[in-house]
Amino acid sequence: MLSSLVLQHRERLNGSGYPNKLKDNEIRIEARILGVADTIESMASHRPYRPAIGIKGALKEIEAGRGIYYDEGVVDACLRVFKDDRFSF
Repeated sequence: MLSSLVLQHRERLNGSGYPNKLKDNEIRIEARILGVADTIESMASHRPYRPAIGIKGALKEIEAGRGIYYDEGVVDACLRVFKDDRFSF
């Protein structure tokens, strides 16, 4: 089970992700959660190939992809956690 979550966490609702171009309910909910968390962490953190956009920028990007790339319920829950100051990096 864990290996399938890791494999699926880069899949996107519209089928644009990888490695298998899964769509919608083909992607396990746990992988959708992991994908949003990984994307936020990646965007908010500096990488050798690009600067960080910060947590606010990452949350804006996730919100822009809500229902397209990312599960609406997962995005909404994530935004609530940060908005209510229940989590920070």
